[in-house]
Amino acid sequence: MTPELIAGFVGVAVSLGLEYIPGFKDWYNALGDTKQKLVALGIGAVIVEGAFGLGCFSLIVAYWPCTWFGEWSAVLAFLAYALANQGFFALFLKKANK
Repeated sequence: MTPELIAGFVGVAVSLGLEYIPGFKDWYNALGDTKQKLVALGIGAVIVEGAFGLGCFSLIVAYWPCTWFGEWSAVLAFLAYALANQGFFALFLKKANK
């Protein structure tokens, strides 16, 4: 599996998790639409860049070398996360107008 595909699956999982996990759903659903999107993107940025950073310190096996090109690949993986997360949210989880 490529890093982009993994990031896409994680994006969908985060979207579902924030919407349905009991500890988070009350807090998450009380936020407005824009804030919900920003929270999900922030979580994705922490996950992808955290994996890149931990790979630089050899704490985990990472797909990206610890170079500028590796960081660019991590940014592309974040874009895959964002597209999957926000697309899934818009298609399946968006609430009806209040």
